[in-house]
Amino acid sequence: MILDMFKLDGKIAVVTGGARGIGQSYAIALAEAGADVAVIDVIDCAETVEKVKALGRKSASFTADLGSGKASAEQVIKEVIDVMGGIDILVNNAGIIRREPFVEHSEKNWDDVISINLSASFFLSQVAAAQMIKQGRGGKIINIASMLSFQGGVFVPGYAASKGGIKSLTMLMANELGKHNISCNAIAPGYIATENTRPIRENPERNKAILDRIPAGRWGETTDLMGIVVFLASPASDYMNGFTVAVDGGWLAR
Repeated sequence: MILDMFKLDGKIAVVTGGARGIGQSYAIALAEAGADVAVIDVIDCAETVEKVKALGRKSASFTADLGSGKASAEQVIKEVIDVMGGIDILVNNAGIIRREPFVEHSEKNWDDVISINLSASFFLSQVAAAQMIKQGRGGKIINIASMLSFQGGVFVPGYAASKGGIKSLTMLMANELGKHNISCNAIAPGYIATENTRPIRENPERNKAILDRIPAGRWGETTDLMGIVVFLASPASDYMNGFTVAVDGGWLAR
């Protein structure tokens, strides 16, 4: 049956930035598909863990400052493996955004965004891929891109650079890890109603301009991303590798 190809029974998934918002929806979706889920964040993940456990799946939370370099990635993945028993799926969802005009954008804002959005995804993927290769059963790595992986945007140079980097990094990872049966793809969410986008939604002119361009005529909800993360984590996407999928209500079509 085709629906069996979307099942994640017996798989161990890791979701970064999973305490709330999009990350929490990813964690719940993977659990609903049958996976046990480890959640990594710098804030309390208890709500997500309880939601996963309520679905009958194993879950645990891990605290890590993912912007502090490879050592942090190595430590938290080791903790995940010790508690969960391995890793089959990695969702690099953790990310931040800093809004400031290009000529005024501070070095700190640039460094903070690049370290969380791009470098952390690189280091976590390195460590997770090494574990997947050791396990010998393949795996799935899902990076989180953006509309700004395709467009330039305004007032977010660090964010735009990081998300452009994610798209290219995903392709490189696919090239190198495919021989190990590890698929690497990315999700590019459109304009989703989260805390990160609250300032835009609360700006009447900016909000109207965005809605006028989206064929679906609405902001996306975090639940709109649940199907794609299950697809990319499941056997249904086994022959898909190195691609960035937009889930944007048609934004890029305009």
